[in-house]
Amino acid sequence: MKHILTFALLSFFTINSFAQNAEKAKEILDKVSEKTKSYSTISADFSFSMENLQEEISESNEGTIQIKGDKYKVSLMGVDTYFNGSSIYTHLIEAEEVNITEPDPNDEETLNPATIFTIYEQGFKYKYMGEGNENGKEFYEIDLYPENRDKPYSRIKLRILKDDMSLYTLRQVGKDGNIYTVVVKSMKTDLPLDDSTFVFDTAKNPHVDVIDMR
Repeated sequence: MKHILTFALLSFFTINSFAQNAEKAKEILDKVSEKTKSYSTISADFSFSMENLQEEISESNEGTIQIKGDKYKVSLMGVDTYFNGSSIYTHLIEAEEVNITEPDPNDEETLNPATIFTIYEQGFKYKYMGEGNENGKEFYEIDLYPENRDKPYSRIKLRILKDDMSLYTLRQVGKDGNIYTVVVKSMKTDLPLDDSTFVFDTAKNPHVDVIDMR
């Protein structure tokens, strides 16, 4: 009986603690989401790294991203990717080729760059992990766990800067051993961005082969 009571008490406090952690996490994430949605546009410089300890792989690259609503343009690793809200233009710069496709809603391999700042809002449970300090930056740390266990990753760890409630880092832990990390190095908001920013201009690039796969 004593052991049953002890287990019951431990279970109660564990569940209560998790609920409080989830509530704290949601409070922080709601502030991040509210602030992000108040911006008309976002332009950011970031670093992107991939590591796999088992395969002894470690790669890091610099990139830029521009976001306006659900539209985006990402420049990373010699590839410019444009999304105008309906079609994706993938410009392989060195190959002088651009592929035009439509997004696959069932593609679980990558995160939509346009939702990176509000990713928690659908399909995740979350837990407040505490506070930390790195390179003089104080942050909150929150773990996201996908409700759909068929996702190719088991956890996404977010770090949110305390001073302005902006995303600092996103770390996706893949079930295949790959760990992807995005570090936001600088961010500007509400810059004027024309919709043409998010479409590859074939007229200005007549030498580029266009492959329409829609």
